Amino acid sequence: MTPTLSVAPMMDWTDRHCRVFLRLICPSCLLYTEMVTTPAILLGKTPERYLGFSAPELPLILQLGGDDPESMARAARVACDYGYTGLNLNVGCPSPRVQKGRFGACLMHSPALVRELLDALASSGLPVSVKHRLGLDRVEDYERLADFVRTVAAGACQHFIVHARNAWLKGLNPAENREVPPLRWDWVAQLKQDFPQLRIELNGGLRSVEEIMEQWPWVDGIMLGRIAYHQPMILAEVERALGRRGTLPQPHAVREGLQAYAASWGGALPAPRLARHLHGLYAGHPGAKAWRRLLGTARAEESAAGFLRRIENWQPEGELLPPSRTEATPLSSASPAP
Repeated sequence: MTPTLSVAPMMDWTDRHCRVFLRLICPSCLLYTEMVTTPAILLGKTPERYLGFSAPELPLILQLGGDDPESMARAARVACDYGYTGLNLNVGCPSPRVQKGRFGACLMHSPALVRELLDALASSGLPVSVKHRLGLDRVEDYERLADFVRTVAAGACQHFIVHARNAWLKGLNPAENREVPPLRWDWVAQLKQDFPQLRIELNGGLRSVEEIMEQWPWVDGIMLGRIAYHQPMILAEVERALGRRGTLPQPHAVREGLQAYAASWGGALPAPRLARHLHGLYAGHPGAKAWRRLLGTARAEESAAGFLRRIENWQPEGELLPPSRTEATPLSSASPAP
């Protein structure tokens, strides 16, 4: 199995505009959509609002949330027509809103139902995967986790992305659930050892290239979440550490790539909808604060294309990287479409 570097699905963050930005930085990574619920697809008037994407985002996985196999199968058939690379089931989100819908992390109580949901997704003909936690609340039990994986793997799903913390359904908000429950990277490595035939990927708490490369040999892939959003250049740094590229992308070249993308939208993409994803472009480099202030000047009545033209000559003080270490990362020749 070829190890995969991917960016986690993150509600309100990894929308289609963010994904194009990340693709410019990391050509080899696998991208995921925000979670989309089955009612949004089946009952909404405009599925395109939730399912539309641009060709440069590929390979792209659609993450779905729900608890009814029949609805899941119908939603998967709709999604299949859009050209996604695969489908992923959310069994990790601990938010109260998701719990009310009886899906997300609380589905770990029902591994047989999770298997049914994944089998329903697989009926579309697309590859399927599941993203889940180690367990629920304060019960730290590796054998229960292994039983969950064993039960689910008896069906169509052979791909598990494991957020290496429990989800505490009471007492913590979603942000705290990403920090407070103890990390157990070793449990994920143990899953791969106990289930060598399955694809097991690690997610959760990785904050540096060094940590990522230390865990890389023990699993079939690494999924990065908020670190990839706040410091997106870490994706390119991991690519380089893996020998998948020789140089790092130049921020100005990334901005040029975004200009072409924004132009394809004309006036339909307001500047703030794109600018809000770009705060980390210069993270850790001189001029980062000035860059964030500049992004704050994006106006709702201004198009993203117009905003990028307005700031195209902005340069941070000092050199970010020696020219010999930088390169542009062009988007696919396929034209992004609204």
